[in-house]
Amino acid sequence: MEIKRKIYNKLLEWKNETNGTKALLIEGARRIGKSTIVEEFGKNEYQSYVLVDFNKVSKNVRESFEQLNNLDIFFQTLSLEYNVRLHERDTLIIFDEIQKYPVAREAIKYLVADGRYDYVETGSLISIRENVESITIPSEERKLKMYPIDFEEFLDYMEEEILIDYIKDCFEKGIALEQSMHKKAMHLFKEYLLVGGMPQAVVAFKHGGRDFYKADIEKRDILELYRDDIKKAAKKYNSRVSALFENVPAYLSTHEKRVVLSQLETGATFAKYDDPLFWLDDSMICNLCYKCNDPNVGFALNKNDSWVKCYMGDTGLLVSLAFNENEITSQNLYKQIMDEKLSLNEGMLYENMIAQMIVASGRKLYFYTHYSEEKHRNDIEIDFLISNESKTNFKVLPIEVKSSKNYTTTSLDRFAESFGKKIMAKYIIHPKMFAQTGEVIKLPPYMFPFVIAK
Repeated sequence: MEIKRKIYNKLLEWKNETNGTKALLIEGARRIGKSTIVEEFGKNEYQSYVLVDFNKVSKNVRESFEQLNNLDIFFQTLSLEYNVRLHERDTLIIFDEIQKYPVAREAIKYLVADGRYDYVETGSLISIRENVESITIPSEERKLKMYPIDFEEFLDYMEEEILIDYIKDCFEKGIALEQSMHKKAMHLFKEYLLVGGMPQAVVAFKHGGRDFYKADIEKRDILELYRDDIKKAAKKYNSRVSALFENVPAYLSTHEKRVVLSQLETGATFAKYDDPLFWLDDSMICNLCYKCNDPNVGFALNKNDSWVKCYMGDTGLLVSLAFNENEITSQNLYKQIMDEKLSLNEGMLYENMIAQMIVASGRKLYFYTHYSEEKHRNDIEIDFLISNESKTNFKVLPIEVKSSKNYTTTSLDRFAESFGKKIMAKYIIHPKMFAQTGEVIKLPPYMFPFVIAK
């Protein structure tokens, strides 16, 4: 395994805690490394493993799932088909891309009850109606979501382990990095912003001598794969899913960044686009962010379904979706962003990255705006709301994302005036060094993962 992934430790926890009493279902977007990490886990932690890939499984194996009344025959089929000897309580059986064959997912109930082996399922689009409507969802599953490579994993792969520890130490002490280290950390963060967290792109970037164009080739291949998935999997509403997907950069380039359906279709309503939006969210290709009307109570209770922003699940993919190859070359895009000279689009990328980090921490995305009738415009705009996740002492942490070094805190101040009693801490994510002004904590983006770490 070339890139160390944090999820490996969660696989170990599952193995040790459940001892075969539950299967593990790993969900994630295509091409984020699910199969790679699970196969590596099987090699390292078991005497043997079987990888059943439902993209190319044989007819013989498919049919064996319909004859589970004799599990000895079923396991014999797997052993012979994959030429792997099975060892009781020391073999991992992997069902890869299980959404392609829901019957296998339903079989988990009986396989886990049998108790001879451990089971991991991987897939995307797990919850899409077409993939679950004809099966009984097994209760013998533990679910785990997998996300793109995060910034810490990126730094580790780029052999910057000491810098990770230094950043964490400074965050915990509430102090800024030494100036030269801040510049280095920001340089690495902007590299991560442009490359993203898709494993193939990250590997191509490092092995290609930190060449952004080599990473871009890999990302464009992934985007084509996603487009193909949309055509095949979205079925009745694939044209709407496609329109939303292709317009993500356009929405994020606007001031409000929210999805405006009238730009896609005359008379379009959110009821009509509910399934397409769910598809993009469930596929983990995109991350949806809803307006919270009243942050005083739980965000989900006051979610406004008709005010939604749509971020890309991976910021590196957003770069390649937003700009074609000619634009990147003619605008000298990579240099402009590395030099902080592309304000509008850089702001879009910063905000998308913070959204990506929040989602990877297991949280849902929410934002807040307040429209002033007197001023005829929004007088409060908070990019993200997260909470301390307490059910008895609920507190809010408003977050504003600033890509430029010059900005005001007007929205954050007005938000504090309205919801001061509920606020636990106020954050501004900016490219400058760590600072605290009154109750406002100003963080460089490379420190933000430690705010939301669990």
